[in-house]
Amino acid sequence: MGLLVICIVASVLAVLLLRWINPFYSAFMAEAQAAAWLSRDSHYEYRHSWVDLDRISPNLPLAVVASEDQKFPEHWGFDVAAIEKAYALNQHNHKVRGASTISQQVAKNLFLWSGRSYFRKGLEAYFTVLIESLWPKRRILEIYLNIAEFGYGTYGAEAAAQRFFHEPASRLTRADSAVLAAVLPNPEHYSAAAPSRYVQQRREWILGQMQALGGPEMLDEIDAYPNRHR
Repeated sequence: MGLLVICIVASVLAVLLLRWINPFYSAFMAEAQAAAWLSRDSHYEYRHSWVDLDRISPNLPLAVVASEDQKFPEHWGFDVAAIEKAYALNQHNHKVRGASTISQQVAKNLFLWSGRSYFRKGLEAYFTVLIESLWPKRRILEIYLNIAEFGYGTYGAEAAAQRFFHEPASRLTRADSAVLAAVLPNPEHYSAAAPSRYVQQRREWILGQMQALGGPEMLDEIDAYPNRHR
């Protein structure tokens, strides 16, 4: 019991500190680098550079919200309707469909490991609650955009912008941002540099959703959403 209390206190303190301290690394990055090293993968090249949210074009956060989690401004970490829909579909489909919110993805990528065990999902839910309780929405989005993998070994908005478009994250266009968001489900398979037909079609869909959400102005009020008081 004493060890459990220590683990809970340590995890709460870690999440609280990360409200102000920028993480220079994530558990997902460490796992990927270890896997590449163990397999002697000469193609793996680690790229990552932190940038604050105000140095990222507002097109990119809007694109990832449009693509990954359109209820992000209003939910408290979990999209119950999406989870129920995914569960129903997975009962009749061999290809498992996920329903993770941006908050859940931050919890998993920052603190945990890949896999689908109930234990890991339980920890993911626990860290998601902590993150949503202790961080503003803008901070969640800022960390997500800095640790998400946009290409094999390429993490975060700045590294992705420099690698694929040869420009800083602050200058990403709507189309560039939509392409980056389009590859997020499988950045090791899809390419932002040479988008497949599927990625191009998804980019067009994301551009439409960005417009429907109201444009970058939507993000200005992201922490002022009704019933969110921080």
